[in-house]
Amino acid sequence: MSESTTSDSSNDAAEELDKPKKIIINSDLSQNELMRILEAALFSVGQTLNLDRLMSLFPDDKHPGKDAIKEALAVLQEQYLEHTSLELKEVSSGFRFQVRDDYSKWVAKLFEERPARYSRATLETLALITYRQPITRAEIEEVRGVSVSSQIIKSMIERDWIRIVGHRDVPGKPALFATTKGFLDYFNLKSLNELPALADLRDIDAINAELDLKVAVVPSLGSEEHADEPEQAATTEESSSQDTLTADPLLQEQDEDTPEVIH
Repeated sequence: MSESTTSDSSNDAAEELDKPKKIIINSDLSQNELMRILEAALFSVGQTLNLDRLMSLFPDDKHPGKDAIKEALAVLQEQYLEHTSLELKEVSSGFRFQVRDDYSKWVAKLFEERPARYSRATLETLALITYRQPITRAEIEEVRGVSVSSQIIKSMIERDWIRIVGHRDVPGKPALFATTKGFLDYFNLKSLNELPALADLRDIDAINAELDLKVAVVPSLGSEEHADEPEQAATTEESSSQDTLTADPLLQEQDEDTPEVIH
C-alpha cells in the first residue's frame, strides 16, 4: 500500500470520528419511564452528569431526544423540590442530586469533619479573581495593597477553583487567572451570573455570607502577637501565612477562645 493511500485512509477515519452521531428520535419510552432512567443514572454514579452523558444512555436508533430529556429533568426537579428533602441541582458541569439547604444542617451532624473556614486573604483573592477575571497577580496585589501568597494561588489551582487562561501582553507576560467549572460546582452555581452583583457587596464578610462560608477572626497580616498593630501595606502575606495558616493555606483553623464573626 502506498504512503498516499495510507494517508487518505487515515484522513477518512478522522473525518468519520468528527462527524456527529446520527440520532433517530423514535423512543417508545413514556415520560415517567424516562424520568426513572435519568434518576437511576444520577443516583448510581454519585457525581455530576452533563446532558451529553445523559443522552449517551440511550441507543441512537431509538432516542428520546434532547428536548424530551430536558423536559424530564425539569419535571424531576419540580417533584423533588416539592416532595423530598433532596433537589436535582443544575450546576456548571451538569446535574446532580444533593440535600436541600433547608436540611443540610441536620445532615452535617453525621460528618465528623469541621466545616472549612477560609482565611480573609484567600476570600479577598478569590473574590477579585471571580469579579475581575481575567486578572493578573500584580493587579490583585494593587487592589489589596499587599503581596499575594504563592501558596494561596497554588492551592486554589490545585483545588480546581482557578486556572491560567492566558498571559497579559505586557513586559514579563504575567499569567491571567480566571475561575473554573470546578469553582462553580463547589459553590453550587450554574454560572457566574448567579453571583450577587458586586455593587451589592460592601466587604469581604458580605461575600463570605453570600457564599455560605465562615471566616475566622484572625489577624490579616503579621503574627498573632502583633494582631493589634495597624496593617502595613509593605508587609507580605507569605511570611504571615507561616504563623497563622494551617498546612492548607486556604484553610484557617479557628481558636476556641476567638469569637466568630456573625452577620
